[in-house]
Amino acid sequence: MKNSFFSQFAPQEPKFFPMLRNLSKSLVDSSSLLVESMKFSSQDKRNAYYKRIKEVERNADIQANNIFDELGKTFITPFDREDIHNLASTIDDVIDGINNCAKRITIYNPHPISESGIELCQFIHQGAVYIAKAMDELGSFRKHTSALRECCTKLHEIENQADDIYELFVKNLFEKETDCIELIKIKEIMQELERTTDTAERVGKILRNLIVKYA
Repeated sequence: MKNSFFSQFAPQEPKFFPMLRNLSKSLVDSSSLLVESMKFSSQDKRNAYYKRIKEVERNADIQANNIFDELGKTFITPFDREDIHNLASTIDDVIDGINNCAKRITIYNPHPISESGIELCQFIHQGAVYIAKAMDELGSFRKHTSALRECCTKLHEIENQADDIYELFVKNLFEKETDCIELIKIKEIMQELERTTDTAERVGKILRNLIVKYA
């Protein structure tokens, strides 16, 4: 449901579009740092990247809270307040997931991350890029939905591919890893990586709902 019948004729605040774009930029930045961190196996390097990701994550929390504050101050919004809140909150959740991945890698300090782990990090980054593209489309998608729909489709495909990689990796892990402690550490890291791709796909589901409601 739109804000009200009169919202179709009243001027709307466009400030939420740049705010969401800036939040998605933080998402891309944090995912890029996660991918870069996979090049290193030393604990010092991993910790350094975790600190950088944590800084981005804290800044993203501020950005998300600013959006929530503006929702309470703004009379007419481009979409329902709940939709904007869910979108900002879920993008922030993806950034939180990336931070959690980096934190687990730093704390557990496993053997060099497997190729499957690197692939999942790359999928997270790809998802972040599509979310950022989707935020660029929000201001005009009511007239042209194809680009936004494509972003949603890509996020769904990425999540499916990540599921396949994770399931195969865990199967092989239990068959081949003989060090129980290492097995637990690696499984938790991989689980958090896969969970983050799930969260990114939730952004796509929110966007699909916007298309149904407003396009």
